Amino acid sequence: MDSYEYGELLKTLRSKCENIAKILNPADLEKELHEIEALQSDESFWNDAHRAAEVAKQKRKCERILGTFNTMKQELDDAQELYEIALSEADSTTLELLFESAPLLQKHIQDTEIQVMLSDESDGLNAIITIQPGAGGTESQDWASMLYRMYLRWSERRGFKVELLDLQDGEEAGIKGVAFIIKGENAYGYAKCENGVHRLVRISPFDANAKRHTSFVSVQVSPEIDDDIQIDIEDKDIRIDTYRASGAGGQHVNKTESAIRITHFPTGIVVQCQNDRSQHKNKATALKMLKSKLYELEKQKMTEGSNTDKSEIGWGHQIRSYVLAPYQQVKDLRSQYATSDTNGVLDGDIDGLIESVLVHNNTQNKDE
Repeated sequence: MDSYEYGELLKTLRSKCENIAKILNPADLEKELHEIEALQSDESFWNDAHRAAEVAKQKRKCERILGTFNTMKQELDDAQELYEIALSEADSTTLELLFESAPLLQKHIQDTEIQVMLSDESDGLNAIITIQPGAGGTESQDWASMLYRMYLRWSERRGFKVELLDLQDGEEAGIKGVAFIIKGENAYGYAKCENGVHRLVRISPFDANAKRHTSFVSVQVSPEIDDDIQIDIEDKDIRIDTYRASGAGGQHVNKTESAIRITHFPTGIVVQCQNDRSQHKNKATALKMLKSKLYELEKQKMTEGSNTDKSEIGWGHQIRSYVLAPYQQVKDLRSQYATSDTNGVLDGDIDGLIESVLVHNNTQNKDE
């Protein structure tokens, strides 16, 4: 990079910063913070614990967004000032330092841009993820377990917590299905980009002839909705089945039918939970999962019209391809983002893929 290229980069980043400011409107955020502080200074405000908690949550969000924006703007202003001084004084040492730190400055501004994109009311919620293998037996079940591990590692990288809701082991290897909650700031906002069918191409470790196989797995993501959101479910529309929990658990697993499966007839949605020894707690969690899926389904209908059928797990429905043979590449078919670091991706390094989809969706929305 030379001084001219760096100057052009600063212009591009300055333009991004201005666009972010237009969307965020920092003055409005500061005004909202002052209003919240005025509310909190009134002793009667704290009488309503639920409202106080919600307002405090909104305050933290405003402070975080405003702090991130101000830090980004200050970094850009400092870089601009140093650049102009270094140019005027022909200070090659400072220019070299600026060139070396350019990727970090770009990353900070991109991170802020991503934060702005996560502005939907449900983006800040926890994410409920269900992974379901397609046809193909052991092959697709093993692929499902690989994706499950990928999301566990991704959650660990981001500092998110994971709560397992249901896990069905495969007969030979892998899993027949898994449901879990990822808990953390903007967990759903990020994880929603994973909603869809994931395709794997590899030399099968289960094929004695070492042939290449293609497997498909469906990943469904929905927000863990707050209790404030009302989703009415009539008794006649659901069937509740109990069964014995699988996996480790000793005598409890063998003797107690604590696991719950709920089938919603109008939509065909099936949810199940076995993470607790209590049947009542599992039922409550399963109902919450069902409500979250119904909420997400309604959102899809509003944004995509009537074409929301994603039931087929196979060709023509995939959002991302993971190719491990004959070459190595992971490619998102929505954003066209691709990387050859397949090991990194499968070890949870999927931020680049997720962010590419967020940027792609944001660009599409602007064009529309």
